[in-house]
Amino acid sequence: MNFLVTGGAGFIGSAVCRLLCANPVHTVVNVDKLTYAGNLTSLRQIENHPNYSFVKADICDAATIGDLLRRHEIDVIMHLAAESHVDRSIDGPADFIETNIVGTFQLLSAALSYWRGLDGGKAEAFRFHHVSTDEVFGDLPFDAGVFTEETPYAPSSPYSASKAASDHLARAWHETYGLPVVLSNCSNNYGPFHFPEKLIPLTILNALHGRPIPVYGAGANVRDWLFVDDHARALELVATTGVAGESYNVGGGAERSNLAVVRAICDLLDAIGPARSGSYRELIAFVADRPGHDRRYAIDATKIRRELGWKPAETFESGLARTVRWYLDNEWWWRPIRDAKYAGERLGVPSAAQ
Repeated sequence: MNFLVTGGAGFIGSAVCRLLCANPVHTVVNVDKLTYAGNLTSLRQIENHPNYSFVKADICDAATIGDLLRRHEIDVIMHLAAESHVDRSIDGPADFIETNIVGTFQLLSAALSYWRGLDGGKAEAFRFHHVSTDEVFGDLPFDAGVFTEETPYAPSSPYSASKAASDHLARAWHETYGLPVVLSNCSNNYGPFHFPEKLIPLTILNALHGRPIPVYGAGANVRDWLFVDDHARALELVATTGVAGESYNVGGGAERSNLAVVRAICDLLDAIGPARSGSYRELIAFVADRPGHDRRYAIDATKIRRELGWKPAETFESGLARTVRWYLDNEWWWRPIRDAKYAGERLGVPSAAQ
């Protein structure tokens, strides 16, 4: 099966590429613009595999995408390319509109033209898998239930609004034009190769540098955490066996408050990290909250478990331990990022809100 993965140099995209390339019956074309979070070193273990190739391209360039689809006889598009950090969307929403909305439109246009040129069997088997987030569902009260595939959209940030718009475009291309689209919405991912602006890698690296570990507000905001390799397996299942027109929620069933996550990382570093005079918890610093900070996200993954047979292999405890150990053992990957791209500074501060 021939896959085109957009955003394959990103955190989740690189996990998907590594997973797919482990199966020699698959070929993978990774298309990435290589913005600040795109990192080809995350793909070092597969860069010379015969079933893998990389193309630097922008998903807004429909002509280039169309040429790649035809040249590589693509069976499945897995669309992960997106601007994804909420704080950056607060500081500068324009890039999120351009990539997440306009880029998805251009990709859908290229896919539709390509799909219409396929013969009957190839056309029926083709899939456009649009990968999205639980943030499109908005703020979930602490005493409410969980997000299902039927939960109404209510995005709170420029990032989640841009992803909601792209979800609607993907569905519209299925309903209006018949393009065989499948969608998935995931909870918060974590694991190796995660760009260090996100909560878990930021906490690990700030702690290792002896810098304050920022916790927004009181740290009470709750997220459902999903280990990235578990998510990659779910995405492969959705892309290859999901029913056209359907959406699937993917969650780890591991709700934790932000403060609980940070404390758990500090405790792991106390146990296995470099020794320091006191506990790593002493570095925790409460800071002004993010504008429009949703209280809670929680995913009901019953549908993908029941219909596609997926379930996470990692608990939050086992996955977090693997993640902390990976950052301790792989300074070669994160050190250049901390030195040249992102040193841990606060993004999305209230005074910078648009």
